[in-house]
Amino acid sequence: MSARRCGIFVAGTDTGVGKTLVAQLLVGALVRTGRRIAVMKPVAAGAVRSADGLRNDDALALMRAANVAAPYECINPFCLEAPVSPHIAAHAAAVRIDIAHIVGCFQALADRADYVVVEGAGGWLAPVSETRSMADVARALGLPVLLVVGMKLGCLNHAQLTARAVRADGQALGAWIANRLDPNLACAEENLATLTRLLGCEPLTVLPYCRNPEAARADAIEPAVAARLLRVGEPGADT
Repeated sequence: MSARRCGIFVAGTDTGVGKTLVAQLLVGALVRTGRRIAVMKPVAAGAVRSADGLRNDDALALMRAANVAAPYECINPFCLEAPVSPHIAAHAAAVRIDIAHIVGCFQALADRADYVVVEGAGGWLAPVSETRSMADVARALGLPVLLVVGMKLGCLNHAQLTARAVRADGQALGAWIANRLDPNLACAEENLATLTRLLGCEPLTVLPYCRNPEAARADAIEPAVAARLLRVGEPGADT
């Protein structure tokens, strides 16, 4: 089974746009379709020390949503303590982020699952080293991209720039999700319509504004909607 046909890479227009929330909801919805769903957070910056070692909240949240068990170190192979850009956190910890190791961990997850939901860190071009970025991680995994667009002032520009970068890097932009971050965003429906036109397809779904993401409805994404991702990456699926 090739990587392109068994997973999705969740990217965002920026940090703080709801990638983890979207990934969690998608995983939960896909689990409800009866499939074996694994998760991965290749690089995480911002962790707490536990008896088992460093642990990142986003990675743990994804693990709770999945129904395929795997060692934490495989799900989050590079867990960095400092809550800063990954390349800075890695330098502070004297850690070299090895993309080949990430690919190996992904394959181990893919071997035991029907589908793997992979969440990136920060935006598409967030650095993971002096010369590599999250885009290099996504390219190495060969996965189509699900873009999370934070619906706020500036989202039209941010979404277009990210979509262009994804495609310029040779990746399939398979779908996008709108996450309402600002309940008072002026012309919200007009912004959605504009993004639909500019990105070339309607959003997979539109998540309502939620003051506390941890309290978001677990069924905010229906299984039938999430199942459409299983076709992403097939010929003709790129937006």
